[in-house]
Amino acid sequence: MDVCQGKSIDLEEIKGLFLQGIDCSQVVAGAFAEELEVDKELLWKVSSCFGGGMQCAETCGAVTGALMVLGMKYGHCKEGDVFQKEMMKQKTAKFKRLFAEKYPSCICRDLLGHDISRKEELEKVMEKGLFLQFCPKVVEDTIEILWKIV
Repeated sequence: MDVCQGKSIDLEEIKGLFLQGIDCSQVVAGAFAEELEVDKELLWKVSSCFGGGMQCAETCGAVTGALMVLGMKYGHCKEGDVFQKEMMKQKTAKFKRLFAEKYPSCICRDLLGHDISRKEELEKVMEKGLFLQFCPKVVEDTIEILWKIV
């Protein structure tokens, strides 16, 4: 069980959000609204296009949501701010390393074993129940990894 927004979030809550149409990228980003001092709905909007591997089975939405959180927390925004840029790069590298310790890839189609941008492959994922079994676990693990970094 992970801590987010000062509360616990577990697989059942993640599954519930999925069933309400909130994607993996949104769950991860939204979990850090309080930490980032940003409205959860804004984070959900910003991250809404990234679920399902950017809707084309590319980089896992949980990963892109995590990178958004790291960018908001540690990203550089001033010209010449090499210190902040380096910090962001280190935090990103740490996230990627810890994610790679749990999962062999950060690509959605590799993780699921199916390319969900193709209708017939999406149907297989649905039949196998991966969206409500495997994906929530990836989200939970991603949030746990992020809390180790932020």
